[in-house]
Amino acid sequence: MISSLTQSAKSINGSDVILRRSSPVPIRRFSCSPSLPAQKPHSSVVCVKNALHISSVSNFGTLGTRKSDFNACKAYEADRSQPIESNIELTVADQPSEAAKKVKIGLYFALWWSLNVVFNIYNKKVLNAYPYPWLTSTLSLAVGSLIMLVSWMTRVAEAPKTDFEFWKSLFPVAVAHTIGHVAATVSMSKVAVSFTHIIKSGEPAFSVLVSRFLLGETFPIPVYLSLLPIIGGCALAAVTELNFNMIGFMGAMISNLAFVFRNIFSKKGMKGNSVSGMNYYACLSILSLLLLTPFAIAVEGPQMWAAGWKTALSEIGPNFVWWVAAQSVFYHLYNQVSYMSLDEISPLTFSIGNTMKRISVIVSAIIIFRTPVQPVNALGAAIAVLGTFLYSQAKQ
Repeated sequence: MISSLTQSAKSINGSDVILRRSSPVPIRRFSCSPSLPAQKPHSSVVCVKNALHISSVSNFGTLGTRKSDFNACKAYEADRSQPIESNIELTVADQPSEAAKKVKIGLYFALWWSLNVVFNIYNKKVLNAYPYPWLTSTLSLAVGSLIMLVSWMTRVAEAPKTDFEFWKSLFPVAVAHTIGHVAATVSMSKVAVSFTHIIKSGEPAFSVLVSRFLLGETFPIPVYLSLLPIIGGCALAAVTELNFNMIGFMGAMISNLAFVFRNIFSKKGMKGNSVSGMNYYACLSILSLLLLTPFAIAVEGPQMWAAGWKTALSEIGPNFVWWVAAQSVFYHLYNQVSYMSLDEISPLTFSIGNTMKRISVIVSAIIIFRTPVQPVNALGAAIAVLGTFLYSQAKQ
Protein backbone atom coordinates (compact mmCIF):
# COMPACT_ATOMS: atom_id res chain seq x y z
CA MET A 1 0.00 0.00 0.00
CA ILE A 2 1.37 3.46 -0.92
CA SER A 3 0.39 6.46 1.18
CA SER A 4 0.57 9.97 -0.23
CA LEU A 5 0.70 13.54 1.08
CA THR A 6 -0.89 16.41 -0.81
CA GLN A 7 0.77 19.83 -0.85
CA SER A 8 -0.46 22.56 -3.20
CA ALA A 9 -2.15 20.05 -5.51
CA LYS A 10 1.09 18.10 -5.70
CA SER A 11 1.46 14.53 -4.44
CA ILE A 12 4.33 13.11 -2.48
CA ASN A 13 4.37 9.35 -2.81
CA GLY A 14 6.04 6.99 -0.38
CA SER A 15 7.76 5.19 -3.20
CA ASP A 16 9.26 8.38 -4.64
CA VAL A 17 9.91 11.03 -1.97
CA ILE A 18 10.51 14.55 -3.35
CA LEU A 19 11.42 17.42 -1.04
CA ARG A 20 10.73 20.92 -2.32
CA ARG A 21 11.53 24.45 -1.16
CA SER A 22 8.32 26.01 0.05
CA SER A 23 6.73 27.59 3.02
CA PRO A 24 5.61 25.19 5.73
CA VAL A 25 2.17 23.77 5.24
CA PRO A 26 0.19 22.17 8.03
CA ILE A 27 0.32 18.46 7.58
CA ARG A 28 -1.52 15.77 9.46
CA ARG A 29 0.80 13.63 11.52
CA PHE A 30 0.81 9.87 11.22
CA SER A 31 2.32 7.51 13.71
CA CYS A 32 4.79 4.84 12.78
CA SER A 33 5.65 1.99 15.05
CA PRO A 34 8.50 1.64 15.46
CA SER A 35 9.54 5.13 14.33
CA LEU A 36 12.77 5.69 12.47
CA PRO A 37 14.84 8.56 13.93
CA ALA A 38 15.65 11.42 11.62
CA GLN A 39 19.29 12.15 11.09
CA LYS A 40 18.70 15.92 10.95
CA PRO A 41 16.16 18.01 12.79
CA HIS A 42 14.16 19.23 9.80
CA SER A 43 14.43 16.28 7.47
CA SER A 44 11.60 14.02 6.39
CA VAL A 45 11.74 10.34 7.04
CA VAL A 46 9.50 7.79 5.37
CA CYS A 47 9.21 4.35 6.90
CA VAL A 48 7.16 1.35 5.97
CA LYS A 49 5.73 -1.49 7.98
CA ASN A 50 2.77 -3.22 6.41
CA ALA A 51 1.66 0.19 5.05
CA LEU A 52 3.49 3.49 4.53
CA HIS A 53 3.36 6.12 7.35
CA ILE A 54 5.07 9.44 8.01
CA SER A 55 7.01 9.26 11.26
CA SER A 56 7.68 13.00 11.64
CA VAL A 57 7.38 16.02 9.43
CA SER A 58 7.97 19.50 10.68
CA ASN A 59 8.67 21.19 7.40
CA PHE A 60 10.26 20.44 4.10
CA GLY A 61 13.71 21.85 4.01
CA THR A 62 16.28 22.15 1.33
CA LEU A 63 17.16 18.99 -0.45
CA GLY A 64 20.92 18.83 -0.34
CA THR A 65 23.15 16.96 -2.65
CA ARG A 66 24.51 14.78 0.10
CA LYS A 67 22.96 11.34 0.51
CA SER A 68 23.16 11.63 4.26
CA ASP A 69 20.45 14.34 4.31
CA PHE A 70 17.70 11.69 4.20
CA ASN A 71 17.12 8.06 4.93
CA ALA A 72 15.92 5.95 1.97
CA CYS A 73 13.42 3.33 3.02
CA LYS A 74 12.14 0.54 0.81
CA ALA A 75 8.55 -0.74 0.67
CA TYR A 76 7.91 -4.17 2.09
CA GLU A 77 4.93 -6.46 1.70
CA ALA A 78 2.68 -6.75 4.74
CA ASP A 79 3.68 -9.49 7.14
CA ARG A 80 7.00 -10.06 5.40
CA SER A 81 10.45 -9.10 6.53
CA GLN A 82 12.06 -9.16 3.10
CA PRO A 83 11.19 -7.20 -0.04
CA ILE A 84 9.63 -9.08 -2.95
CA GLU A 85 9.10 -8.40 -6.60
CA SER A 86 5.38 -8.82 -7.13
CA ASN A 87 5.52 -9.72 -10.79
CA ILE A 88 7.90 -12.61 -10.15
CA GLU A 89 5.89 -13.77 -7.15
CA LEU A 90 2.65 -13.96 -9.17
CA THR A 91 4.29 -15.80 -12.01
CA VAL A 92 5.72 -18.42 -9.70
CA ALA A 93 2.41 -18.74 -7.87
CA ASP A 94 0.47 -19.25 -11.10
CA GLN A 95 2.68 -22.07 -12.32
CA PRO A 96 1.75 -24.67 -9.70
CA SER A 97 -1.99 -24.00 -10.14
CA GLU A 98 -1.77 -24.36 -13.92
CA ALA A 99 0.30 -27.53 -13.61
CA ALA A 100 -2.10 -28.90 -11.01
CA LYS A 101 -5.04 -28.24 -13.35
CA LYS A 102 -3.35 -30.14 -16.18
CA VAL A 103 -2.60 -33.06 -13.87
CA LYS A 104 -6.22 -33.06 -12.71
CA ILE A 105 -7.57 -33.10 -16.26
CA GLY A 106 -5.14 -35.87 -17.22
CA LEU A 107 -6.31 -37.88 -14.23
CA TYR A 108 -9.94 -37.41 -15.27
CA PHE A 109 -9.19 -38.69 -18.76
CA ALA A 110 -7.20 -41.68 -17.52
CA LEU A 111 -9.97 -42.64 -15.09
CA TRP A 112 -12.69 -42.07 -17.67
CA TRP A 113 -11.08 -44.31 -20.29
CA SER A 114 -9.93 -47.06 -17.95
CA LEU A 115 -13.24 -47.26 -16.07
CA ASN A 116 -15.14 -47.39 -19.34
CA VAL A 117 -12.97 -50.19 -20.67
CA VAL A 118 -13.39 -52.22 -17.46
CA PHE A 119 -17.16 -51.68 -17.50
CA ASN A 120 -17.51 -52.87 -21.09
CA ILE A 121 -15.47 -55.99 -20.38
CA TYR A 122 -17.48 -57.03 -17.32
CA ASN A 123 -20.75 -56.00 -18.92
CA LYS A 124 -20.09 -58.25 -21.90
CA LYS A 125 -19.09 -61.13 -19.64
CA VAL A 126 -22.32 -60.79 -17.69
CA LEU A 127 -24.45 -60.58 -20.84
CA ASN A 128 -22.77 -63.65 -22.35
CA ALA A 129 -23.64 -65.71 -19.27
CA TYR A 130 -26.86 -63.92 -18.33
CA PRO A 131 -28.63 -62.51 -21.42
CA TYR A 132 -31.07 -60.24 -19.63
CA PRO A 133 -30.12 -56.68 -20.65
CA TRP A 134 -33.13 -55.04 -18.99
CA LEU A 135 -32.22 -56.37 -15.56
CA THR A 136 -28.52 -55.68 -16.16
CA SER A 137 -29.32 -52.07 -17.03
CA THR A 138 -31.51 -51.74 -13.94
CA LEU A 139 -28.81 -53.09 -11.65
CA SER A 140 -26.29 -50.60 -13.04
CA LEU A 141 -28.55 -47.68 -12.19
CA ALA A 142 -29.55 -49.17 -8.82
CA VAL A 143 -25.97 -49.59 -7.62
CA GLY A 144 -25.03 -46.08 -8.73
CA SER A 145 -28.06 -44.59 -7.00
CA LEU A 146 -27.25 -46.50 -3.81
CA ILE A 147 -23.65 -45.29 -3.84
CA MET A 148 -24.71 -41.66 -4.09
CA LEU A 149 -27.47 -41.94 -1.48
CA VAL A 150 -24.99 -43.39 1.00
CA SER A 151 -22.46 -40.67 0.11
CA TRP A 152 -25.02 -37.96 0.80
CA MET A 153 -26.21 -39.50 4.07
CA THR A 154 -22.65 -39.95 5.38
CA ARG A 155 -21.70 -36.46 4.08
CA VAL A 156 -18.89 -37.88 1.98
CA ALA A 157 -20.43 -35.83 -0.81
CA GLU A 158 -22.53 -32.73 -0.38
CA ALA A 159 -26.18 -33.36 -1.22
CA PRO A 160 -27.55 -31.13 -3.99
CA LYS A 161 -30.13 -28.46 -3.30
CA THR A 162 -32.95 -29.20 -5.71
CA ASP A 163 -36.55 -28.16 -6.16
CA PHE A 164 -39.55 -29.24 -8.19
CA GLU A 165 -38.43 -27.25 -11.23
CA PHE A 166 -35.09 -29.07 -11.24
CA TRP A 167 -36.71 -32.52 -11.27
CA LYS A 168 -39.22 -31.33 -13.85
CA SER A 169 -36.43 -30.25 -16.20
CA LEU A 170 -34.52 -33.46 -15.45
CA PHE A 171 -37.43 -35.74 -16.38
CA PRO A 172 -37.02 -35.64 -20.21
CA VAL A 173 -33.27 -36.07 -19.75
CA ALA A 174 -33.90 -39.18 -17.65
CA VAL A 175 -36.30 -40.61 -20.23
CA ALA A 176 -33.74 -40.23 -23.02
CA HIS A 177 -30.94 -41.53 -20.78
CA THR A 178 -32.96 -44.62 -19.84
CA ILE A 179 -33.79 -45.46 -23.45
CA GLY A 180 -30.19 -44.95 -24.56
CA HIS A 181 -28.79 -47.02 -21.70
CA VAL A 182 -31.12 -49.98 -22.27
CA ALA A 183 -30.70 -49.87 -26.07
CA ALA A 184 -26.91 -49.93 -25.78
CA THR A 185 -27.05 -52.87 -23.35
CA VAL A 186 -29.42 -54.77 -25.65
CA SER A 187 -27.00 -54.14 -28.52
CA MET A 188 -24.02 -55.51 -26.59
CA SER A 189 -26.01 -58.60 -25.63
CA LYS A 190 -26.41 -59.43 -29.34
CA VAL A 191 -23.19 -58.31 -31.01
CA ALA A 192 -19.53 -57.75 -30.18
CA VAL A 193 -18.59 -54.81 -27.96
CA SER A 194 -16.35 -53.43 -30.69
CA PHE A 195 -19.20 -53.43 -33.23
CA THR A 196 -21.57 -51.63 -30.83
CA HIS A 197 -19.03 -48.87 -30.24
CA ILE A 198 -18.26 -48.56 -33.95
CA ILE A 199 -21.94 -47.88 -34.60
CA LYS A 200 -22.11 -45.56 -31.60
CA SER A 201 -19.33 -43.53 -33.21
CA GLY A 202 -22.05 -42.32 -35.57
CA GLU A 203 -23.73 -40.30 -32.81
CA PRO A 204 -22.50 -36.94 -34.23
CA ALA A 205 -24.44 -37.64 -37.44
CA PHE A 206 -27.65 -38.05 -35.44
CA SER A 207 -26.83 -34.90 -33.50
CA VAL A 208 -26.49 -32.79 -36.63
CA LEU A 209 -29.59 -34.24 -38.30
CA VAL A 210 -31.80 -33.76 -35.23
CA SER A 211 -30.51 -30.25 -34.61
CA ARG A 212 -30.97 -29.31 -38.26
CA PHE A 213 -34.43 -30.70 -39.00
CA LEU A 214 -36.10 -30.55 -35.57
CA LEU A 215 -34.45 -27.53 -33.97
CA GLY A 216 -33.71 -25.53 -37.11
CA GLU A 217 -30.01 -25.07 -36.33
CA THR A 218 -27.52 -24.59 -39.13
CA PHE A 219 -23.89 -25.67 -39.22
CA PRO A 220 -20.82 -24.74 -41.28
CA ILE A 221 -20.13 -26.78 -44.39
CA PRO A 222 -17.10 -28.56 -42.79
CA VAL A 223 -19.46 -30.02 -40.17
CA TYR A 224 -21.66 -31.58 -42.86
CA LEU A 225 -18.61 -32.85 -44.73
CA SER A 226 -17.28 -34.52 -41.57
CA LEU A 227 -20.44 -36.66 -41.49
CA LEU A 228 -19.48 -38.42 -44.70
CA PRO A 229 -16.61 -40.48 -43.21
CA ILE A 230 -18.72 -41.16 -40.10
CA ILE A 231 -21.66 -42.56 -42.05
CA GLY A 232 -19.45 -44.29 -44.61
CA GLY A 233 -17.21 -45.87 -41.98
CA CYS A 234 -20.15 -47.15 -39.91
CA ALA A 235 -21.81 -48.57 -43.03
CA LEU A 236 -18.60 -50.31 -44.12
CA ALA A 237 -18.09 -51.79 -40.65
CA ALA A 238 -21.70 -53.01 -40.49
CA VAL A 239 -21.64 -54.66 -43.91
CA THR A 240 -18.38 -56.49 -43.21
CA GLU A 241 -19.24 -57.51 -39.61
CA LEU A 242 -18.90 -61.30 -39.31
CA ASN A 243 -21.41 -61.65 -36.48
CA PHE A 244 -23.94 -59.07 -37.64
CA ASN A 245 -27.26 -59.02 -35.81
CA MET A 246 -30.12 -56.69 -36.68
CA ILE A 247 -31.30 -56.31 -33.06
CA GLY A 248 -27.78 -55.42 -31.99
CA PHE A 249 -27.41 -52.95 -34.85
CA MET A 250 -30.76 -51.28 -34.18
CA GLY A 251 -30.01 -51.13 -30.44
CA ALA A 252 -26.85 -49.13 -31.11
CA MET A 253 -28.68 -46.83 -33.52
CA ILE A 254 -31.52 -46.19 -31.06
CA SER A 255 -28.95 -45.53 -28.36
CA ASN A 256 -27.33 -42.89 -30.55
CA LEU A 257 -30.63 -41.14 -31.16
CA ALA A 258 -31.64 -41.27 -27.48
CA PHE A 259 -28.35 -39.85 -26.26
CA VAL A 260 -28.62 -36.99 -28.75
CA PHE A 261 -31.96 -36.01 -27.24
CA ARG A 262 -30.49 -36.48 -23.77
CA ASN A 263 -27.78 -33.96 -24.57
CA ILE A 264 -30.29 -31.50 -26.00
CA PHE A 265 -32.61 -31.73 -23.00
CA SER A 266 -29.66 -31.60 -20.62
CA LYS A 267 -28.40 -28.32 -22.08
CA LYS A 268 -31.82 -26.73 -21.67
CA GLY A 269 -32.40 -28.15 -18.19
CA MET A 270 -29.02 -27.14 -16.78
CA LYS A 271 -29.37 -23.43 -17.60
CA GLY A 272 -29.40 -21.51 -14.34
CA ASN A 273 -28.82 -24.60 -12.17
CA SER A 274 -25.86 -24.74 -9.81
CA VAL A 275 -25.83 -28.53 -9.32
CA SER A 276 -22.37 -30.03 -9.86
CA GLY A 277 -21.73 -32.58 -12.57
CA MET A 278 -21.37 -35.40 -10.04
CA ASN A 279 -24.68 -34.65 -8.31
CA TYR A 280 -26.43 -34.01 -11.61
CA TYR A 281 -25.59 -37.49 -12.84
CA ALA A 282 -26.56 -38.97 -9.46
CA CYS A 283 -30.02 -37.39 -9.67
CA LEU A 284 -30.26 -38.55 -13.27
CA SER A 285 -29.48 -42.14 -12.22
CA ILE A 286 -32.11 -42.11 -9.46
CA LEU A 287 -34.84 -40.82 -11.74
CA SER A 288 -33.85 -43.21 -14.55
CA LEU A 289 -33.99 -46.12 -12.10
CA LEU A 290 -37.55 -45.22 -11.13
CA LEU A 291 -38.52 -45.07 -14.80
CA LEU A 292 -36.77 -48.27 -15.86
CA THR A 293 -37.71 -50.69 -13.06
CA PRO A 294 -41.40 -51.25 -13.99
CA PHE A 295 -40.53 -51.73 -17.67
CA ALA A 296 -37.77 -54.21 -16.83
CA ILE A 297 -40.20 -56.25 -14.75
CA ALA A 298 -42.79 -56.19 -17.54
CA VAL A 299 -40.37 -57.15 -20.35
CA GLU A 300 -38.35 -59.88 -18.58
CA GLY A 301 -39.79 -60.48 -15.13
CA PRO A 302 -38.58 -62.14 -11.91
CA GLN A 303 -39.20 -65.70 -13.11
CA MET A 304 -36.87 -65.34 -16.07
CA TRP A 305 -34.29 -63.59 -13.91
CA ALA A 306 -34.32 -66.34 -11.29
CA ALA A 307 -33.98 -69.13 -13.82
CA GLY A 308 -31.18 -67.37 -15.68
CA TRP A 309 -29.37 -66.55 -12.43
CA LYS A 310 -29.40 -70.17 -11.40
CA THR A 311 -28.02 -71.28 -14.75
CA ALA A 312 -25.27 -68.64 -14.73
CA LEU A 313 -24.16 -69.60 -11.22
CA SER A 314 -23.98 -73.28 -12.16
CA GLU A 315 -21.91 -72.53 -15.26
CA ILE A 316 -19.65 -69.71 -14.03
CA GLY A 317 -19.61 -70.16 -10.27
CA PRO A 318 -19.25 -67.43 -7.62
CA ASN A 319 -17.26 -65.25 -10.02
CA PHE A 320 -20.50 -64.43 -11.78
CA VAL A 321 -21.68 -62.45 -8.75
CA TRP A 322 -18.46 -60.44 -8.85
CA TRP A 323 -18.98 -59.74 -12.56
CA VAL A 324 -22.46 -58.36 -11.94
CA ALA A 325 -21.28 -56.18 -9.07
CA ALA A 326 -18.23 -54.95 -11.00
CA GLN A 327 -20.14 -53.99 -14.14
CA SER A 328 -22.68 -52.08 -12.05
CA VAL A 329 -20.09 -50.18 -10.01
CA PHE A 330 -17.85 -49.36 -12.96
CA TYR A 331 -20.81 -48.18 -15.03
CA HIS A 332 -21.66 -45.59 -12.41
CA LEU A 333 -18.04 -44.55 -11.85
CA TYR A 334 -17.14 -43.99 -15.48
CA ASN A 335 -20.30 -41.96 -16.14
CA GLN A 336 -19.78 -39.90 -13.01
CA VAL A 337 -16.17 -39.13 -13.92
CA SER A 338 -17.27 -38.07 -17.41
CA TYR A 339 -19.85 -35.67 -15.96
CA MET A 340 -17.32 -34.34 -13.46
CA SER A 341 -14.83 -33.72 -16.24
CA LEU A 342 -17.34 -31.40 -17.93
CA ASP A 343 -16.80 -28.99 -15.03
CA GLU A 344 -13.07 -28.79 -15.83
CA ILE A 345 -12.68 -29.00 -19.62
CA SER A 346 -14.16 -27.41 -22.72
CA PRO A 347 -16.71 -29.19 -24.96
CA LEU A 348 -14.04 -29.58 -27.65
CA THR A 349 -11.65 -31.32 -25.26
CA PHE A 350 -14.50 -33.51 -24.05
CA SER A 351 -15.39 -34.51 -27.63
CA ILE A 352 -11.80 -35.42 -28.40
CA GLY A 353 -11.64 -37.41 -25.16
CA ASN A 354 -14.84 -39.23 -26.07
CA THR A 355 -13.38 -40.16 -29.46
CA MET A 356 -10.24 -41.54 -27.84
CA LYS A 357 -12.41 -43.44 -25.36
CA ARG A 358 -14.16 -45.22 -28.24
CA ILE A 359 -10.80 -46.22 -29.70
CA SER A 360 -9.58 -47.60 -26.37
CA VAL A 361 -12.79 -49.61 -25.87
CA ILE A 362 -12.80 -51.02 -29.42
CA VAL A 363 -9.15 -52.06 -29.31
CA SER A 364 -9.39 -53.50 -25.78
CA ALA A 365 -12.54 -55.48 -26.58
CA ILE A 366 -11.01 -56.95 -29.74
CA ILE A 367 -7.91 -58.07 -27.83
CA ILE A 368 -9.64 -59.42 -24.70
CA PHE A 369 -12.55 -61.20 -26.40
CA ARG A 370 -10.43 -62.16 -29.42
CA THR A 371 -13.03 -60.80 -31.79
CA PRO A 372 -12.30 -61.79 -35.40
CA VAL A 373 -11.86 -58.66 -37.47
CA GLN A 374 -11.47 -58.48 -41.23
CA PRO A 375 -9.18 -55.79 -42.68
CA VAL A 376 -12.13 -54.12 -44.39
CA ASN A 377 -14.05 -54.09 -41.11
CA ALA A 378 -11.10 -52.50 -39.32
CA LEU A 379 -10.84 -49.91 -42.10
CA GLY A 380 -14.50 -48.99 -41.67
CA ALA A 381 -14.03 -48.58 -37.93
CA ALA A 382 -10.98 -46.37 -38.44
CA ILE A 383 -12.81 -44.16 -40.96
CA ALA A 384 -15.79 -43.75 -38.63
CA VAL A 385 -13.61 -42.80 -35.67
CA LEU A 386 -11.60 -40.39 -37.82
CA GLY A 387 -14.84 -38.78 -38.97
CA THR A 388 -15.90 -38.33 -35.36
CA PHE A 389 -12.64 -36.55 -34.62
CA LEU A 390 -13.02 -34.30 -37.67
CA TYR A 391 -16.55 -33.49 -36.60
CA SER A 392 -15.40 -32.37 -33.16
CA GLN A 393 -12.83 -30.10 -34.81
CA ALA A 394 -15.20 -28.67 -37.44
CA LYS A 395 -17.98 -27.91 -34.99
CA GLN A 396 -15.70 -25.58 -33.02
